[in-house]
Amino acid sequence: MATTRRRGTEPRSSHNLFFALWPDDGLRGRMASAAAHLRETHAPHGRWINARRYHLTVIFLGHHATLPESLIAAALSAGDAVRVPSFDFTLDIAGSFPNRSIPWWLGSHSPVSRLLALRSALLDGMRAAAAPVREDTDHVTHVTILRDADRSLATTPIDPITWPVRDFALIASSLGGTASYDVLRRWPLASTVSPDGAR
Repeated sequence: MATTRRRGTEPRSSHNLFFALWPDDGLRGRMASAAAHLRETHAPHGRWINARRYHLTVIFLGHHATLPESLIAAALSAGDAVRVPSFDFTLDIAGSFPNRSIPWWLGSHSPVSRLLALRSALLDGMRAAAAPVREDTDHVTHVTILRDADRSLATTPIDPITWPVRDFALIASSLGGTASYDVLRRWPLASTVSPDGAR
């Protein structure tokens, strides 16, 4: 169900729009523990992400001065059309990307086929709505935990964290004086429970 977008008294300078997996509090806590262990063992300098902001981007829909209503409508339509079963996957490695901000992340050592299926279904829905979307072919499953690190992180095993994916969300992040993440809508994934109760 959609949530009401918060309206602050300060002007918001820009917005990002994206589909994401949005973890629950227990999962956020396990991710935060993994991040804390990396912080203790590697002691990097940088901007650690608050656990309440953890998410896994499925498709990034762009950076906007003002969120286009037509793009939001297309994204809602694409989300409504998804028919992908629920699934579990595991975060079991940490690493970093070699761009200027050197973000550190938690990720999975192998491709997550059901996540790729979700991504493909959303891309199909955005194309059907004739909406612009960047089709990033080298998409990597990851949750960012640190930005502007002072060094890279070689791929490092972490204690496995199981992520039960039962829904996905459309998120608007507002940047500037009143920075926030707003969940515009969440969609449940189809249950994978068989008639005998097994998954």
